[in-house]
Amino acid sequence: MIPTIDVQTLELWKQSGKPHQLIDIREEEEIANCSIGGVHIPMAEIQERLHEIMKDVPVIIHCRSGRRADAVAYLLIQKHGYSNVFTLEGGILAWGEEIDPSLAC
Repeated sequence: MIPTIDVQTLELWKQSGKPHQLIDIREEEEIANCSIGGVHIPMAEIQERLHEIMKDVPVIIHCRSGRRADAVAYLLIQKHGYSNVFTLEGGILAWGEEIDPSLAC
C-alpha cells in the first residue's frame, strides 16, 4: 500500500515550514493551467531524474487526481528503495476543492 497525505496536512506542512519535497508529475500543459508549487518532474522523466528526488525528507508526489502519483510512488518505493514517499490524496483536484477554490484545474 502506498502511503498518502491529505491536502490539509500538506497545507499545515507548507504553512509551518516542515521540510518536505513536493513533486508535480503532471505534463507541462497541465501545470500551465494551475500549480501548487513544488518541483516539476513529468511522469515520463522520473527514472532519468531520480537524483533530484530527496531521500532525507518526506516526498509528496502529486498529479491531477492521484492515479499517476500512485504509479510513480510505487516505482520509487518498490524499484528504487525510497521509504519517504507519499502521494497526495485526490491530487491537485482535492487541493482546489478543499484548500484553494480559486484554482481552475
